[in-house]
Amino acid sequence: MPESELDEMIFLVELLNKYPIESIRKIAQSEGIDYYYLKRLYDKYYDHISVYAIYNIKRLGLHSYLAFLSVPRENLRETAEKLKANPFVLSVSAMFGFKNGINVIMHIPTEQQDLMGEYLSRFSDDFEYYEVRAYPPSGDDNFGEWDLSYSYAVLMDILKWDARTPLSEISKKLGKSRPTVRYMIDRLKKEDILLGYGAALDNDMADRSVVGIASTLNEDVFERFKEYEIHVGVLKGAGYYLEWYFSSNEDLAEKIFEFGKYAEKVAIMYLDMLRDIEEKYKLWRFSGMVKKDGSGYRSILDF
Repeated sequence: MPESELDEMIFLVELLNKYPIESIRKIAQSEGIDYYYLKRLYDKYYDHISVYAIYNIKRLGLHSYLAFLSVPRENLRETAEKLKANPFVLSVSAMFGFKNGINVIMHIPTEQQDLMGEYLSRFSDDFEYYEVRAYPPSGDDNFGEWDLSYSYAVLMDILKWDARTPLSEISKKLGKSRPTVRYMIDRLKKEDILLGYGAALDNDMADRSVVGIASTLNEDVFERFKEYEIHVGVLKGAGYYLEWYFSSNEDLAEKIFEFGKYAEKVAIMYLDMLRDIEEKYKLWRFSGMVKKDGSGYRSILDF
């Protein structure tokens, strides 16, 4: 059995990755674990764990974009607040490096990609942005569209925030019966929108990251930094995006020196600086993007 609190949390996360939406009693029975022991762990640590729905944004006609904006330090929080009030903005982070200001991650509908420059110019005169795809690239350029009612957008936000939300609570929020909610969830699965569920420990230890933009990818980077959490993306027509996560307790200069060998542009993300703004709008996503009549997405310029 786990010995420390961290071991207990990791143990619980591993179980919830295996059984993300099953009841604690069913998990205990399936794994041969004492129910009362597992219930105690669950009640103690669940507030520190995220169990979330995983969606196929390509099926929904959404493109992932990264943007880097120069913003004066005195305007940083005000600008971040305005950006994050837009549901198409997934995250905002303070950055210092090839741009001093804010890094933005956005999901943009296919037909609105040409509005990115106009939107970002509201917040900065100095910015750059890129469409980012998964690495290695699939070559699939077939994007879908939003073709569901608005209730599905609300449901998807609920499952993204907490996939273990009881059906009775979801039913109440949607004003629909439990069988109807089950049908809606099944439909999301059948239409390849809801791909599954994941569980992760809410880890505040990784409060910094180094990001880089590289014209070519040196794949030695995967072996060199295998002990770190690393993200790699393909910037459409512009190279590659690299990001490594670490703690502020580690040597910052060393990280810049080491990671800078693999990228032409480098910056440090201060992931904790705007975390309260991130938390404020964490439920504001699909239900903000989609028109109330379900006819498609609102404009990114509406916000």
